[in-house]
Amino acid sequence: MNKVFNLFDLRQKVDYKIEILSGLTVALALIPEAVAFAFVAGLSPLTGLYAAFVMGLITSIFGGRPGMISGATGAVAVVIAPLAAQHGVEYVFAAIVLAGIIEVLAGVFRLGKLMRLVPQPVILGFVNGLAIIIFSSQLGQFQDADGNWLAGADLLQILGLVFATMLIIWGLPKLTKAVPASLTAILVIFGVVYFTGMETQTVGDIASIKGGFPPFHLPSIPLSLETLNIIFPYAAIVAGVGLIESLLTLNIIDEITETRGRGNKEAVAQGAANILSGVFSGMGGCAMLGQSLINISNGARARLSGIVAAVMLLVFIMFGSSLIEQVPMAALTGLMIMVAIGTFEWASLRTLRRMPKSDVFVMVLVTVITIILHNLALAVLVGVIIAALVFAWDNAKRIRARKHIDDNGVKHYEIYGPLFFGSVQVFNDKFDVLNDPEEVIIDFAESRVVDQSAIEALNKITERYQKVGKTVHLKHLSADCRALLKNADKIIDVNVLEDPTYKVAVDKV
Repeated sequence: MNKVFNLFDLRQKVDYKIEILSGLTVALALIPEAVAFAFVAGLSPLTGLYAAFVMGLITSIFGGRPGMISGATGAVAVVIAPLAAQHGVEYVFAAIVLAGIIEVLAGVFRLGKLMRLVPQPVILGFVNGLAIIIFSSQLGQFQDADGNWLAGADLLQILGLVFATMLIIWGLPKLTKAVPASLTAILVIFGVVYFTGMETQTVGDIASIKGGFPPFHLPSIPLSLETLNIIFPYAAIVAGVGLIESLLTLNIIDEITETRGRGNKEAVAQGAANILSGVFSGMGGCAMLGQSLINISNGARARLSGIVAAVMLLVFIMFGSSLIEQVPMAALTGLMIMVAIGTFEWASLRTLRRMPKSDVFVMVLVTVITIILHNLALAVLVGVIIAALVFAWDNAKRIRARKHIDDNGVKHYEIYGPLFFGSVQVFNDKFDVLNDPEEVIIDFAESRVVDQSAIEALNKITERYQKVGKTVHLKHLSADCRALLKNADKIIDVNVLEDPTYKVAVDKV
């Protein structure tokens, strides 16, 4: 029984009105994006809409973050576009199924914790880049069919509708929060356009969304190693993109709501949703930050809003296409611009002067890559690599050695700072092998032997002293450092001093 309660969040207080109205708003916002992403992938509009329905429903019910919205996304569309162009939609469906299997395995093996490796500057760059992409994607509404910018009355008309939408979304919450401001804005603009007979672009002008229930369809492809060689690279990239976007979105929603989602559970749900998307004629997808922020800003916190969004999207496809196709694109444009404004981390601009230069560089780099390539996963990966290299460089410079000779003529090197691959060279330069006395103690009370490169460094410094007939001792090694030395006893030959205070073990070699 508790599992059922967990499924629908009945143990927490749920505002059903807010959840249902927010879900309806999200469903309306999903339509143009799902259609647009399907076109990006070179697929039919219904392929994107079916993916949005399946992804949204499965992840809302079984995902690890209530209130987060999933659907067809641009990052996935960009990845599968070459596959669709070269091999056709059947191979796309197969790749999505395989990507889902990979995501499920990632969740089962608890790889969601790898998101801890993503530093804050990378997240800021990801969010800011995505906000700029969301904003720039709306600029097409201010252009005609030939790509020329609108002018005169046409420009003023769409600007008026967009700004009216934004004004309602901004101002209504200051008066009342009884209904979602975004849904109110869409309905008001729809009413103005409908009753005044104003001519403006609608959802139906982009593509027809009329369809039926997503048809069950196993990918019609040869079951061979050649097929696997074709689809596996795309599936792996889709899985990587999906997991990165979904888990980053989960972390961002966690910060906004001051709650904690479950990354591994979300990975399994995303994978299951992609598997079902692939066999129900969908193009696959992952979490959508823009729609998730719409949902959260409306006050939705439970699974019900995502379920309503998915179900209402299907209702629109099957029964309400003629009505939804009349919704003005200006209203949805205004909504998405407000999402972009709310998504951008304006605080990151105010703290630029106080941030380390390396963090600023990483943040700007991720933002630029996100904007130029429209590849959020690649931007995050590059950002993590650069941040790791910067971290290694900074720590490589922190290793120091205090030196003194005691009353017995023994020279002590007191090392502090981590000894790892980046600091090995600096560590080696600290020792004066030829001029040191016959006995040397290297004290690691304030240091750590981190990796195999550090073990090799100790081996080499020992060999240097042994060549000139001098003895080296190691002191104050932590338990994990001693384990490394024990595992490397065939590589390194050193003496570890007995220290009853710190209980440092003696090397038996």
